[in-house]
Amino acid sequence: MIQAIIFDLGNVLIPFDWKRGYGALAELCPHPPEEARRRIKESGLFNTFELGRIEPHELARRVCSLIDLDVSFERFRELWSSIFLPETNLPDSMLASLHLNYRLLLLSNTDAIHFGWVTEKYPLLRHFDHCVLSFELGCKKPAPKIYQAAIAQAGCPAPQVFFVDDIAENVEGARQLGIDALQFQSREQLEAEMQSRGIRYTLPSTDFNDRAE
Repeated sequence: MIQAIIFDLGNVLIPFDWKRGYGALAELCPHPPEEARRRIKESGLFNTFELGRIEPHELARRVCSLIDLDVSFERFRELWSSIFLPETNLPDSMLASLHLNYRLLLLSNTDAIHFGWVTEKYPLLRHFDHCVLSFELGCKKPAPKIYQAAIAQAGCPAPQVFFVDDIAENVEGARQLGIDALQFQSREQLEAEMQSRGIRYTLPSTDFNDRAE
C-alpha cells in the first residue's frame, strides 16, 4: 500500500521550456538564443549550479560575462526563471486532496534561483511535507544517494513510495532502489496509474491549473 508520493518538479508539476529562457536572455544581450545556449552549456555552469557548488550571485556574474549581458541580479533572476510556464500540469486541488492521505515530497534536480522562484510564484508547493533538492544535497538524480534521502524523508519502505518523474533514466534509478516509479506523460495517465494503485483523492467538479503570479 502506498504511504508516500514523491513528485519531480519540472515538467511534472510545472512545465518548463529552456527556449523561453534563452530567448529572454537574447533579447538583452548581443547574441542570438542559439549562441547564448552554446556558451552557457559549454561552460558546465548548469550542472555546477544544480549541485550547489556556486552561489546564485556568482552564477549570475558568470553567465552575464559569458553572454555579455548587463543586468541587475534581480533582473537576471527573472530571466533565468522565465523557462517556467504559467499554468501547472497538476491542479492545486489534486495535491491538496492527496496530502490529506499521504506524505508528499518533492524530489528535483534544480538550482537555488529556480527553486526560490517557483516557491514564490506557484502556491501548490505549500502542500509538500519536504523537498529533496539537488543543490542542497550536492547530488542529482539518478544517483542512489538522492533517492535514499527521499526514502528517509518518506518515512516508509521504498515499495510503499510512489515516485513520478518525466525522465526515464530517473525513473529507472528509483526502481533500482525498490521505489514504485512512473514516467510522467500526462495528467490523465497519472490519474489512471494512481487509481490502479488504490491512491485516494477527490477533486471538485471543476478545477483549474494554477497560474504563476
